[in-house]
Amino acid sequence: MTRLPSDNPATAREILAGRLQAWRASDFGISQCPVRSVLDRLGDKWTTLTLIALAQQPQRFSALCRAVPDISKRMLTQTLRDLERDGLITRQVFPTKPPSVEYELTPLGESLLGPLTVLIAWAESHQAAIADARVRYDATPLETA
Repeated sequence: MTRLPSDNPATAREILAGRLQAWRASDFGISQCPVRSVLDRLGDKWTTLTLIALAQQPQRFSALCRAVPDISKRMLTQTLRDLERDGLITRQVFPTKPPSVEYELTPLGESLLGPLTVLIAWAESHQAAIADARVRYDATPLETA
């Protein structure tokens, strides 16, 4: 796997252009790009927050409900199922009455923490610039094509 150097945009552009060209030339074509399904999962509204909560320690459902603000029980259940399906978390049921369930990152899920930390740091440091750009864009009339 090639690591993108964050301090050299020109090198990153070359690497990304090569990836795009390889995907276009592959048997599956650009519409079946291997990155799409992963980014769809990570781009989900609740996935990142759930992963951050589980990065601290294994947690039970009720603790995750408290740790992820504003998430409904239904959405948390769906998010956990999706993450389990993708192999990023495990679900362990304890034989108590009523049964208790604990969720934990898998080694695959833990391997995502490094890139996720970098993305979060980037978002935090650039959030103000993005907000300013949105205000400027929204204040500009759209041109018709």
